[in-house]
Amino acid sequence: MYEKNLTNRQVTIMTGIPKSTINRIKNGEVSPSADTLEILAKGLKVKIYDLIDSPYK
Repeated sequence: MYEKNLTNRQVTIMTGIPKSTINRIKNGEVSPSADTLEILAKGLKVKIYDLIDSPYK
């Protein structure tokens, strides 16, 4: 995932996504939906592909 050294709380404030959801995504318990990736990218001011860790980028 794109590194900005933000806390989960900061990401929640920037995106409106609940802290529990951010924790679950960060810990690999769930994969974010396309909609969630879009919200994260917009809130963090990055491109969606910056959030995806894949050899197929």
